[in-house]
Amino acid sequence: MAKPFKTALKTQTTVNNKFEENLLKEGLSRQQVIKMERSLAKFANTMDSIVRIPFTKQGVGADAALSTIPVAGDVAGLLLTGYAFVLGRRLGVPLHKLTPAVKLALIDLVVGVVPVVGTVMDIFLRPSRKTLEIVRDHLQDEYGIIETAHIERPFMHQALQNKQQKSKFWRNPLVAWLYLHVPDILGLIVLALLAIALWTLGSWFMDLVANLVDSKSY
Repeated sequence: MAKPFKTALKTQTTVNNKFEENLLKEGLSRQQVIKMERSLAKFANTMDSIVRIPFTKQGVGADAALSTIPVAGDVAGLLLTGYAFVLGRRLGVPLHKLTPAVKLALIDLVVGVVPVVGTVMDIFLRPSRKTLEIVRDHLQDEYGIIETAHIERPFMHQALQNKQQKSKFWRNPLVAWLYLHVPDILGLIVLALLAIALWTLGSWFMDLVANLVDSKSY
């Protein structure tokens, strides 16, 4: 039993060393990578899903709003999306990996000039979000960074980090977890209240129907 454990430990050490070498090659630290990816996530949220459909990853952002301005808005959207590509390159993502996102941004520009249709398509194309997905896969494969809290809720993650620097209270793992999952907790409360309301309404309706049937039987 000891030998397989030692082998696994040696393998994991080798993998970790490879991740560290990759970071050193790019002149980055894990903290810098997480901070930069969080910035990318904040930018992607602003561009593609600042107003999100509840319980989905689909939303509307600045890119769709800019597309309502003919041509100039679409060009401005493309230039802003370029910031996501720059961040991706700074994180060491090869250009060939970013190519799908670049193509999506160009399609977004071409389709965006079409009135109404272009605005609707902007909601679904989301090149900045695509860039974030490519970066996430690269950081996991090359640097071994599997944490996701900083990209799932980037604004809250940064706020929590600021709180943790000022107070030990926020460094408590349970407190930190609860803080980051406030939207989920509120969502569950809303769902529970909605379920209760639907149950109450359904019971009232069934009682009403039963009363009507009883009254007609007389």
